[in-house]
Amino acid sequence: MAVLRGLDDAALRDRVAQASALYFLDWSHPVSGMARERSGGAFGYDVGETVCAGGTGFGLLAQIVAAERGWRPRRDILDRTERLVGFLETADRFDGVFPHFLHGTTGRALPFMPGDDGGDLVETAFLMLGLLGAAAYFSEEPSLAARIQALFDAVNWAAHLRDDGAVMWHRHPDRPWPSNALPIRGWNEALPVFVLGAGSHSHPIPARSYHQSWARAPAFRNGQRYGTVTLPLGPDWGGPLFLSQYPFLGIDPRGLRDDYADYGVQARAHALVNRHHCLRNPHGWKGYGPDLWGLTASDDPGGYVAHSPTEDTGTITPSAALGSFPFAPDEAMPVLRHMHDDLGDWIWGEAGFVDAFSPTHDWAADSRLAIDQAPIVIGLENHRSGLLWRLVSGRPEVRRGLQALGFTAPYLA
Repeated sequence: MAVLRGLDDAALRDRVAQASALYFLDWSHPVSGMARERSGGAFGYDVGETVCAGGTGFGLLAQIVAAERGWRPRRDILDRTERLVGFLETADRFDGVFPHFLHGTTGRALPFMPGDDGGDLVETAFLMLGLLGAAAYFSEEPSLAARIQALFDAVNWAAHLRDDGAVMWHRHPDRPWPSNALPIRGWNEALPVFVLGAGSHSHPIPARSYHQSWARAPAFRNGQRYGTVTLPLGPDWGGPLFLSQYPFLGIDPRGLRDDYADYGVQARAHALVNRHHCLRNPHGWKGYGPDLWGLTASDDPGGYVAHSPTEDTGTITPSAALGSFPFAPDEAMPVLRHMHDDLGDWIWGEAGFVDAFSPTHDWAADSRLAIDQAPIVIGLENHRSGLLWRLVSGRPEVRRGLQALGFTAPYLA
């Protein structure tokens, strides 16, 4: 896809969103309809057959945007969703919980890493958010909604509860948790586990697991000031931006509060702290500035790195700033413009921007990743219309879960 310079801001945002959505529209697995984990890169697995639960959930939301904007016929996206649901109904599950990776043709679990071939509760939560959004969007097909409801009701969130009330990320029903297995504790991307788990009628997670485990993590509360911004939650300097982006692809953070934070404030503050670090640029990396910032997990010249202010290798990930559009649009727009108009001949292609790049190391990834492409599409659409927020946050499972955990928001009133 050629670089078209000189577009106005709205047209450029649309162009970037539409191009990024092609990762899912043109490169989802042809049998399952699931999102492939990545388009390239040597990571020791079959790129063509390795599909991912979380990226598929995000990809469903991105394809809803494509239907809504008329980039593809609504019927085409509905057909894709029905095919995907049929695949999931017969794919490997562990007490209803999907693994991180599946084989795109057979539906059998693939190990994410040695010994991790069971249920992944966080990835399943991301998948369910996408499915619930699709059920809400395609309201003309009640049978699809019923099948999605059955997939959701089959998820045994409580099977991942440890005796002390902590919620465990990974589980295989035939094996005990390893002695070094860590529970899901915040602040991180896993907030939807507690929201959906608390909102489940069939296998709920108790609210005390949220308040007495998740919110008691040493790195949960922050409260430090970075430049002019106070960061409510998270590790020092906030960590990778996906920590505050993934939870709010579907859950609307605007006015969302509980005993610990205002989550609209959290998401914006995290983006601004990340930007502040890049403007300070303590390592002197080439290119960093107001029109080039954004650190999050992505490919890297050294492999795969959870980039953040405390793990800064000079690598910029486009989804970091572009996924922040709903929270920091004025700060994100110069990055989008610079990457497309000035760097586009290097990092722009048929499915939008490459996964990551480093001006210092004169390196650009030969890959795109589902979990990085989708937040660009979703973030730009939520900035434009709030579509995905309305669909997902309007679902009764999400509303029940938020209320059970003590959240308040204008849309919950």
